[in-house]
Amino acid sequence: MRRVFVANRGEIAVRVVRSCRELGLETVVGFSEADRGSLAARMADRAVCIGPGSPAQSYLNVGAVVQAAIGTGCDAIHPGYGFLSENPALAAAACENGLRFVGPPAEVIELAGDKLRSREVAAEAGLPVVPGGEVSALADALRFAEEAGYPVLLKAAAGGGGRGIKLARDREELERLFGVALAEAGAAFGDERLYVERFIRSARHVEVQVAADEHGGVLHFGERDCSVQRRYQKIVEEAPAPGLDAGTRAALHGAAVAFAREIGYRNLGTVEFVVDAESGEFFFMEMNCRIQVEHPVTEAVTGRDLVADQLRIAADERLGLSQEEVEFRGHAIECRLTAEDPAHGFRPTPGRISRFSVPEIEGLRVDTHCEEGTLVPPYYDSLLAKLVSCAGDREGAIERMREALEGLVVEGVPTNRELLMHVLAHPDFTGAAVDTTWLEEAVLAA
Repeated sequence: MRRVFVANRGEIAVRVVRSCRELGLETVVGFSEADRGSLAARMADRAVCIGPGSPAQSYLNVGAVVQAAIGTGCDAIHPGYGFLSENPALAAAACENGLRFVGPPAEVIELAGDKLRSREVAAEAGLPVVPGGEVSALADALRFAEEAGYPVLLKAAAGGGGRGIKLARDREELERLFGVALAEAGAAFGDERLYVERFIRSARHVEVQVAADEHGGVLHFGERDCSVQRRYQKIVEEAPAPGLDAGTRAALHGAAVAFAREIGYRNLGTVEFVVDAESGEFFFMEMNCRIQVEHPVTEAVTGRDLVADQLRIAADERLGLSQEEVEFRGHAIECRLTAEDPAHGFRPTPGRISRFSVPEIEGLRVDTHCEEGTLVPPYYDSLLAKLVSCAGDREGAIERMREALEGLVVEGVPTNRELLMHVLAHPDFTGAAVDTTWLEEAVLAA
Protein backbone atom coordinates (compact mmCIF):
# COMPACT_ATOMS: atom_id res chain seq x y z
CA MET A 1 0.00 0.00 0.00
CA ARG A 2 1.55 3.29 -1.08
CA ARG A 3 -1.25 5.79 -1.86
CA VAL A 4 -4.44 6.41 0.15
CA PHE A 5 -7.59 8.17 -1.01
CA VAL A 6 -9.08 10.23 1.84
CA ALA A 7 -12.85 10.19 1.35
CA ASN A 8 -13.75 12.83 3.91
CA ARG A 9 -13.30 16.46 4.92
CA GLY A 10 -12.56 18.68 7.89
CA GLU A 11 -10.36 17.73 10.81
CA ILE A 12 -10.52 13.97 10.21
CA ALA A 13 -9.22 14.41 6.66
CA VAL A 14 -6.32 16.45 8.05
CA ARG A 15 -5.77 13.76 10.69
CA VAL A 16 -5.61 10.95 8.13
CA VAL A 17 -3.21 12.88 5.89
CA ARG A 18 -0.84 13.42 8.80
CA SER A 19 -0.82 9.76 9.83
CA CYS A 20 -0.24 8.69 6.24
CA ARG A 21 2.73 11.04 6.02
CA GLU A 22 4.26 9.53 9.13
CA LEU A 23 3.92 6.07 7.59
CA GLY A 24 5.45 7.22 4.30
CA LEU A 25 2.18 6.91 2.38
CA GLU A 26 1.05 9.31 -0.33
CA THR A 27 -2.41 10.86 -0.02
CA VAL A 28 -5.13 12.07 -2.35
CA VAL A 29 -7.95 14.07 -0.79
CA GLY A 30 -11.36 14.07 -2.44
CA PHE A 31 -13.04 17.43 -1.85
CA SER A 32 -16.39 18.98 -2.74
CA GLU A 33 -16.69 22.34 -4.48
CA ALA A 34 -17.48 23.87 -1.08
CA ASP A 35 -14.17 22.59 0.32
CA ARG A 36 -11.93 23.68 -2.54
CA GLY A 37 -8.84 25.19 -0.93
CA SER A 38 -9.43 23.45 2.41
CA LEU A 39 -6.50 22.67 4.69
CA ALA A 40 -6.73 18.93 3.99
CA ALA A 41 -6.75 19.50 0.23
CA ARG A 42 -3.69 21.71 0.50
CA MET A 43 -1.82 19.27 2.74
CA ALA A 44 -2.35 16.20 0.55
CA ASP A 45 0.01 15.15 -2.22
CA ARG A 46 -2.91 15.60 -4.57
CA ALA A 47 -6.54 16.71 -4.31
CA VAL A 48 -9.44 16.11 -6.67
CA CYS A 49 -12.98 17.44 -6.77
CA ILE A 50 -15.60 14.72 -6.36
CA GLY A 51 -18.73 16.83 -6.75
CA PRO A 52 -20.80 19.85 -5.65
CA GLY A 53 -21.20 21.04 -2.06
CA SER A 54 -24.25 18.86 -1.45
CA PRO A 55 -23.05 15.73 0.42
CA ALA A 56 -25.34 13.50 -1.64
CA GLN A 57 -23.46 14.53 -4.79
CA SER A 58 -19.96 14.36 -3.32
CA TYR A 59 -19.00 12.79 0.02
CA LEU A 60 -21.97 10.39 -0.05
CA ASN A 61 -21.54 9.40 -3.70
CA VAL A 62 -20.01 5.90 -3.69
CA GLY A 63 -19.39 5.89 -7.44
CA ALA A 64 -17.65 9.27 -7.41
CA VAL A 65 -15.40 8.28 -4.50
CA VAL A 66 -14.37 4.95 -5.99
CA GLN A 67 -13.76 6.33 -9.46
CA ALA A 68 -11.68 9.19 -8.04
CA ALA A 69 -9.59 6.71 -6.05
CA ILE A 70 -9.02 4.53 -9.11
CA GLY A 71 -8.33 7.50 -11.36
CA THR A 72 -5.62 8.84 -9.05
CA GLY A 73 -3.87 5.48 -8.71
CA CYS A 74 -4.73 4.90 -5.07
CA ASP A 75 -4.39 1.52 -3.37
CA ALA A 76 -6.79 2.18 -0.50
CA ILE A 77 -9.71 4.32 0.66
CA HIS A 78 -9.88 5.77 4.17
CA PRO A 79 -13.47 6.89 4.87
CA GLY A 80 -12.85 8.75 8.16
CA TYR A 81 -16.04 9.00 10.22
CA GLY A 82 -19.54 9.99 9.15
CA PHE A 83 -20.48 10.14 5.45
CA LEU A 84 -19.69 6.71 3.90
CA SER A 85 -17.58 5.35 6.77
CA GLU A 86 -20.18 2.74 7.76
CA ASN A 87 -21.70 2.19 4.34
CA PRO A 88 -21.20 -1.43 3.25
CA ALA A 89 -21.65 -0.37 -0.39
CA LEU A 90 -18.40 1.60 -0.30
CA ALA A 91 -16.50 -1.24 1.36
CA ALA A 92 -17.84 -3.70 -1.22
CA ALA A 93 -17.16 -1.39 -4.19
CA ALA A 94 -13.61 -0.80 -3.01
CA CYS A 95 -12.98 -4.54 -2.77
CA GLU A 96 -14.55 -5.20 -6.16
CA ASN A 97 -12.23 -2.65 -7.74
CA GLY A 98 -9.04 -3.92 -6.14
CA LEU A 99 -8.86 -1.20 -3.47
CA ARG A 100 -8.27 -1.77 0.22
CA PHE A 101 -10.99 -0.37 2.45
CA VAL A 102 -9.57 1.00 5.68
CA GLY A 103 -12.25 -0.55 7.84
CA PRO A 104 -14.04 -3.88 8.28
CA PRO A 105 -15.46 -6.02 5.45
CA ALA A 106 -18.82 -5.05 3.98
CA GLU A 107 -20.62 -8.00 5.56
CA VAL A 108 -19.39 -7.03 9.02
CA ILE A 109 -20.49 -3.41 8.55
CA GLU A 110 -23.89 -4.67 7.43
CA LEU A 111 -24.27 -6.94 10.44
CA ALA A 112 -23.13 -4.35 12.98
CA GLY A 113 -25.30 -1.68 11.37
CA ASP A 114 -28.42 -3.79 11.82
CA LYS A 115 -29.27 -3.08 15.45
CA LEU A 116 -31.60 -6.06 15.72
CA ARG A 117 -29.14 -8.59 14.36
CA SER A 118 -26.25 -7.17 16.36
CA ARG A 119 -28.30 -7.43 19.56
CA GLU A 120 -28.97 -11.07 18.79
CA VAL A 121 -25.29 -11.76 18.13
CA ALA A 122 -24.30 -9.93 21.31
CA ALA A 123 -26.69 -12.04 23.35
CA GLU A 124 -25.33 -15.21 21.72
CA ALA A 125 -21.81 -14.09 22.67
CA GLY A 126 -22.90 -13.74 26.29
CA LEU A 127 -23.16 -9.95 26.42
CA PRO A 128 -25.99 -8.42 28.47
CA VAL A 129 -28.49 -6.52 26.31
CA VAL A 130 -31.15 -4.04 27.34
CA PRO A 131 -34.58 -5.74 27.46
CA GLY A 132 -36.37 -5.00 24.20
CA GLY A 133 -37.12 -6.26 20.74
CA GLU A 134 -38.41 -5.53 17.25
CA VAL A 135 -41.87 -4.05 16.91
CA SER A 136 -43.83 -4.03 13.67
CA ALA A 137 -46.90 -2.21 14.94
CA LEU A 138 -47.87 0.31 17.59
CA ALA A 139 -49.74 -2.39 19.50
CA ASP A 140 -46.51 -4.36 19.93
CA ALA A 141 -44.70 -1.29 21.27
CA LEU A 142 -47.52 -0.51 23.69
CA ARG A 143 -47.56 -4.09 24.95
CA PHE A 144 -43.83 -4.04 25.62
CA ALA A 145 -44.01 -0.67 27.37
CA GLU A 146 -46.80 -1.85 29.67
CA GLU A 147 -44.71 -4.88 30.67
CA ALA A 148 -41.34 -3.15 30.98
CA GLY A 149 -42.63 0.18 32.27
CA TYR A 150 -42.19 3.69 30.94
CA PRO A 151 -40.15 5.45 29.69
CA VAL A 152 -39.04 3.44 26.65
CA LEU A 153 -36.81 4.16 23.67
CA LEU A 154 -37.86 3.71 20.06
CA LYS A 155 -34.85 3.12 17.79
CA ALA A 156 -34.38 2.70 14.07
CA ALA A 157 -33.03 -0.81 13.47
CA ALA A 158 -30.63 0.54 10.84
CA GLY A 159 -29.79 3.70 12.80
CA GLY A 160 -26.54 4.88 14.31
CA GLY A 161 -24.63 7.88 15.54
CA GLY A 162 -27.47 8.88 17.83
CA ARG A 163 -29.94 9.30 14.96
CA GLY A 164 -33.39 7.73 14.77
CA ILE A 165 -34.01 7.62 18.53
CA LYS A 166 -37.24 8.70 20.24
CA LEU A 167 -37.93 8.73 23.99
CA ALA A 168 -41.51 8.03 25.03
CA ARG A 169 -42.26 8.85 28.66
CA ASP A 170 -45.86 7.60 28.68
CA ARG A 171 -48.49 5.89 26.55
CA GLU A 172 -49.68 9.12 24.93
CA GLU A 173 -46.15 10.05 23.89
CA LEU A 174 -45.47 6.57 22.52
CA GLU A 175 -48.65 6.70 20.43
CA ARG A 176 -47.63 10.11 19.09
CA LEU A 177 -44.01 9.21 18.35
CA PHE A 178 -44.40 5.76 16.83
CA GLY A 179 -45.48 6.98 13.39
CA VAL A 180 -42.86 9.73 13.46
CA ALA A 181 -40.14 7.18 14.26
CA LEU A 182 -41.28 4.93 11.40
CA ALA A 183 -41.18 7.79 8.92
CA GLU A 184 -37.81 9.07 10.10
CA ALA A 185 -36.25 5.60 9.99
CA GLY A 186 -37.43 5.11 6.44
CA ALA A 187 -36.27 8.53 5.30
CA ALA A 188 -32.88 8.45 7.00
CA PHE A 189 -31.91 4.81 6.53
CA GLY A 190 -34.26 3.37 3.90
CA ASP A 191 -35.43 0.87 6.51
CA GLU A 192 -38.59 1.37 8.59
CA ARG A 193 -37.90 -1.40 11.09
CA LEU A 194 -38.02 -0.27 14.70
CA TYR A 195 -37.19 -1.82 18.01
CA VAL A 196 -38.22 -0.71 21.44
CA GLU A 197 -36.17 -1.08 24.61
CA ARG A 198 -36.30 -0.21 28.27
CA PHE A 199 -34.96 3.25 29.02
CA ILE A 200 -32.35 3.34 31.74
CA ARG A 201 -32.93 6.53 33.69
CA SER A 202 -29.41 7.02 35.05
CA ALA A 203 -27.48 5.89 32.00
CA ARG A 204 -23.83 6.50 31.30
CA HIS A 205 -22.53 6.06 27.76
CA VAL A 206 -19.30 4.07 27.94
CA GLU A 207 -17.57 2.68 24.85
CA VAL A 208 -14.59 0.39 24.38
CA GLN A 209 -12.01 0.85 21.63
CA VAL A 210 -11.14 -2.46 19.97
CA ALA A 211 -8.65 -3.42 17.27
CA ALA A 212 -8.60 -6.62 15.23
CA ASP A 213 -6.14 -7.67 12.54
CA GLU A 214 -6.45 -10.07 9.60
CA HIS A 215 -4.58 -12.78 11.51
CA GLY A 216 -7.01 -13.35 14.38
CA GLY A 217 -5.54 -10.85 16.82
CA VAL A 218 -8.13 -8.89 18.83
CA LEU A 219 -7.47 -6.54 21.73
CA HIS A 220 -8.83 -3.39 23.37
CA PHE A 221 -7.35 0.04 24.02
CA GLY A 222 -9.52 0.83 27.01
CA GLU A 223 -12.77 2.69 27.39
CA ARG A 224 -14.15 6.22 27.04
CA ASP A 225 -17.03 7.95 28.80
CA CYS A 226 -19.24 9.95 26.41
CA SER A 227 -22.15 10.79 28.71
CA VAL A 228 -22.19 14.57 28.15
CA GLN A 229 -24.64 14.61 25.25
CA ARG A 230 -27.34 16.69 23.67
CA ARG A 231 -29.97 14.83 21.65
CA TYR A 232 -27.70 11.77 21.65
CA GLN A 233 -24.85 13.77 20.13
CA LYS A 234 -21.63 13.75 22.17
CA ILE A 235 -20.08 17.02 23.30
CA VAL A 236 -17.43 16.08 25.89
CA GLU A 237 -15.62 12.72 26.13
CA GLU A 238 -12.92 11.35 28.39
CA ALA A 239 -10.67 8.37 29.01
CA PRO A 240 -10.63 6.43 31.17
CA ALA A 241 -14.29 6.48 32.27
CA PRO A 242 -14.33 7.93 35.80
CA GLY A 243 -15.89 6.13 38.73
CA LEU A 244 -15.94 2.60 37.32
CA ASP A 245 -14.89 -0.16 39.70
CA ALA A 246 -12.15 -2.50 38.51
CA GLY A 247 -14.55 -5.41 38.02
CA THR A 248 -16.97 -3.47 35.81
CA ARG A 249 -14.12 -1.99 33.79
CA ALA A 250 -12.60 -5.42 33.13
CA ALA A 251 -16.00 -6.88 32.27
CA LEU A 252 -16.67 -4.10 29.74
CA HIS A 253 -13.31 -4.72 28.08
CA GLY A 254 -13.89 -8.46 27.94
CA ALA A 255 -17.40 -8.07 26.51
CA ALA A 256 -16.17 -5.75 23.75
CA VAL A 257 -13.41 -8.13 22.69
CA ALA A 258 -15.83 -11.07 22.78
CA PHE A 259 -18.30 -9.26 20.51
CA ALA A 260 -15.58 -8.27 18.04
CA ARG A 261 -14.45 -11.90 17.84
CA GLU A 262 -18.02 -13.15 17.47
CA ILE A 263 -18.72 -11.04 14.37
CA GLY A 264 -15.31 -11.58 12.77
CA TYR A 265 -14.37 -7.93 13.12
CA ARG A 266 -11.36 -6.45 11.33
CA ASN A 267 -9.65 -3.07 11.76
CA LEU A 268 -10.58 -0.57 14.48
CA GLY A 269 -14.05 -0.22 15.92
CA THR A 270 -15.93 0.80 19.04
CA VAL A 271 -18.30 -1.32 21.07
CA GLU A 272 -20.77 0.92 22.88
CA PHE A 273 -22.47 0.19 26.19
CA VAL A 274 -24.96 1.84 28.48
CA VAL A 275 -24.00 1.63 32.15
CA ASP A 276 -26.68 2.00 34.81
CA ALA A 277 -25.16 4.57 37.17
CA GLU A 278 -27.36 3.37 40.02
CA SER A 279 -26.93 -0.40 39.83
CA GLY A 280 -23.59 -0.62 38.02
CA GLU A 281 -25.08 -3.00 35.43
CA PHE A 282 -24.01 -2.54 31.83
CA PHE A 283 -25.68 -3.50 28.57
CA PHE A 284 -24.52 -3.79 24.96
CA MET A 285 -25.83 -0.98 22.77
CA GLU A 286 -24.15 -1.15 19.35
CA MET A 287 -20.86 -1.28 17.49
CA ASN A 288 -19.48 1.54 15.37
CA CYS A 289 -17.37 0.26 12.47
CA ARG A 290 -15.11 3.28 12.05
CA ILE A 291 -12.71 5.59 13.80
CA GLN A 292 -14.63 7.70 16.33
CA VAL A 293 -14.56 11.48 16.64
CA GLU A 294 -13.33 11.01 20.21
CA HIS A 295 -10.46 8.64 19.42
CA PRO A 296 -7.78 11.20 20.48
CA VAL A 297 -8.51 10.68 24.19
CA THR A 298 -7.63 7.02 23.77
CA GLU A 299 -4.48 7.97 21.89
CA ALA A 300 -3.56 10.32 24.71
CA VAL A 301 -3.72 7.66 27.44
CA THR A 302 -2.23 4.79 25.39
CA GLY A 303 0.36 6.58 23.25
CA ARG A 304 -1.06 4.89 20.14
CA ASP A 305 -1.74 6.44 16.73
CA LEU A 306 -5.07 4.75 16.04
CA VAL A 307 -5.30 6.00 12.45
CA ALA A 308 -1.87 4.51 11.78
CA ASP A 309 -3.11 1.28 13.35
CA GLN A 310 -6.05 1.34 10.94
CA LEU A 311 -3.75 1.73 7.97
CA ARG A 312 -1.36 -1.00 9.10
CA ILE A 313 -4.20 -3.46 9.62
CA ALA A 314 -5.60 -2.58 6.17
CA ALA A 315 -2.16 -3.46 4.78
CA ASP A 316 -2.47 -6.92 6.38
CA GLU A 317 0.02 -6.23 9.16
CA ARG A 318 -0.39 -7.79 12.59
CA LEU A 319 -1.29 -5.70 15.61
CA GLY A 320 2.23 -6.33 16.84
CA LEU A 321 1.49 -6.34 20.57
CA SER A 322 -0.38 -8.33 23.20
CA GLN A 323 -3.09 -7.07 25.51
CA GLU A 324 -0.62 -7.08 28.39
CA GLU A 325 1.63 -4.70 26.46
CA VAL A 326 -1.06 -2.04 26.14
CA GLU A 327 -0.28 0.56 28.80
CA PHE A 328 -2.59 3.25 30.15
CA ARG A 329 -1.27 6.49 31.59
CA GLY A 330 -3.04 9.55 32.95
CA HIS A 331 -6.40 11.02 31.98
CA ALA A 332 -7.61 12.81 28.85
CA ILE A 333 -10.66 14.95 28.05
CA GLU A 334 -11.95 16.05 24.65
CA CYS A 335 -14.24 19.00 23.98
CA ARG A 336 -15.93 19.40 20.61
CA LEU A 337 -15.86 23.01 19.47
CA THR A 338 -18.70 23.60 17.02
CA ALA A 339 -20.05 26.45 14.90
CA GLU A 340 -23.39 26.49 16.68
CA ASP A 341 -25.29 29.03 18.71
CA PRO A 342 -26.50 27.46 22.00
CA ALA A 343 -28.46 30.61 22.85
CA HIS A 344 -30.67 30.03 19.80
CA GLY A 345 -31.37 26.32 19.92
CA PHE A 346 -27.89 25.29 18.77
CA ARG A 347 -28.55 26.79 15.36
CA PRO A 348 -25.65 26.06 12.96
CA THR A 349 -23.67 29.20 12.19
CA PRO A 350 -21.89 28.94 8.84
CA GLY A 351 -19.65 31.79 7.80
CA ARG A 352 -16.01 32.77 7.46
CA ILE A 353 -13.64 32.58 10.41
CA SER A 354 -11.80 35.90 10.76
CA ARG A 355 -9.65 34.83 13.71
CA PHE A 356 -8.75 31.41 15.13
CA SER A 357 -6.27 31.22 18.00
CA VAL A 358 -5.66 28.40 20.47
CA PRO A 359 -3.26 28.89 23.39
CA GLU A 360 -0.12 26.79 23.54
CA ILE A 361 -0.43 24.72 26.71
CA GLU A 362 1.56 21.68 27.77
CA GLY A 363 -0.63 18.59 27.49
CA LEU A 364 -3.06 20.21 25.05
CA ARG A 365 -3.70 18.76 21.58
CA VAL A 366 -5.85 20.48 18.97
CA ASP A 367 -7.26 18.61 15.97
CA THR A 368 -8.71 21.11 13.51
CA HIS A 369 -9.02 22.10 9.88
CA CYS A 370 -9.63 25.74 10.77
CA GLU A 371 -7.45 28.81 10.47
CA GLU A 372 -7.95 32.48 9.75
CA GLY A 373 -10.03 32.78 6.60
CA THR A 374 -11.56 29.28 6.74
CA LEU A 375 -15.08 29.17 5.31
CA VAL A 376 -17.57 27.12 7.34
CA PRO A 377 -20.03 25.81 4.72
CA PRO A 378 -23.73 25.25 5.50
CA TYR A 379 -23.76 21.70 4.13
CA TYR A 380 -21.88 19.72 6.75
CA ASP A 381 -21.38 18.93 10.41
CA SER A 382 -20.52 22.05 12.41
CA LEU A 383 -17.38 20.64 14.09
CA LEU A 384 -14.54 23.17 14.02
CA ALA A 385 -11.99 21.59 16.32
CA LYS A 386 -11.39 19.01 19.01
CA LEU A 387 -9.49 20.22 22.04
CA VAL A 388 -7.86 17.37 23.95
CA SER A 389 -6.21 17.88 27.34
CA CYS A 390 -4.09 15.24 29.02
CA ALA A 391 -2.62 15.16 32.53
CA GLY A 392 -1.60 12.73 35.22
CA ASP A 393 -5.11 12.69 36.70
CA ARG A 394 -8.64 13.81 35.90
CA GLU A 395 -8.42 16.99 37.96
CA GLY A 396 -5.33 18.07 36.04
CA ALA A 397 -6.95 17.31 32.67
CA ILE A 398 -10.02 19.39 33.63
CA GLU A 399 -7.87 22.31 34.74
CA ARG A 400 -5.87 22.26 31.50
CA MET A 401 -9.03 22.14 29.42
CA ARG A 402 -10.52 25.08 31.30
CA GLU A 403 -7.33 27.06 30.69
CA ALA A 404 -7.45 26.17 26.99
CA LEU A 405 -11.09 27.22 26.61
CA GLU A 406 -10.46 30.49 28.44
CA GLY A 407 -7.62 31.33 26.05
CA LEU A 408 -9.40 30.17 22.89
CA VAL A 409 -10.35 32.91 20.43
CA VAL A 410 -12.69 32.30 17.48
CA GLU A 411 -14.14 35.26 15.59
CA GLY A 412 -16.42 35.37 12.58
CA VAL A 413 -18.82 32.59 13.62
CA PRO A 414 -20.54 31.94 16.97
CA THR A 415 -19.40 28.77 18.78
CA ASN A 416 -20.33 26.63 21.78
CA ARG A 417 -17.21 27.72 23.71
CA GLU A 418 -19.15 29.25 26.61
CA LEU A 419 -21.22 26.10 27.06
CA LEU A 420 -18.09 23.95 27.16
CA MET A 421 -16.61 26.23 29.82
CA HIS A 422 -19.80 25.93 31.85
CA VAL A 423 -19.74 22.14 31.63
CA LEU A 424 -16.09 21.90 32.70
CA ALA A 425 -16.73 24.13 35.73
CA HIS A 426 -19.95 22.45 36.85
CA PRO A 427 -19.69 20.54 40.15
CA ASP A 428 -21.61 17.60 38.69
CA PHE A 429 -19.00 17.20 35.96
CA THR A 430 -16.00 17.71 38.23
CA GLY A 431 -17.59 15.19 40.59
CA ALA A 432 -18.12 12.65 37.76
CA ALA A 433 -21.85 12.63 38.52
CA VAL A 434 -23.31 13.02 35.03
CA ASP A 435 -25.39 10.74 32.84
CA THR A 436 -26.71 11.01 29.28
CA THR A 437 -29.64 13.24 30.29
CA TRP A 438 -27.62 15.55 32.54
CA LEU A 439 -26.68 18.22 29.99
CA GLU A 440 -30.22 18.76 28.77
CA GLU A 441 -31.97 18.42 32.11
CA ALA A 442 -29.52 20.00 34.57
CA VAL A 443 -27.69 22.53 32.40
CA LEU A 444 -29.65 23.55 29.31
CA ALA A 445 -33.03 23.48 31.05
CA ALA A 446 -31.76 25.46 34.04
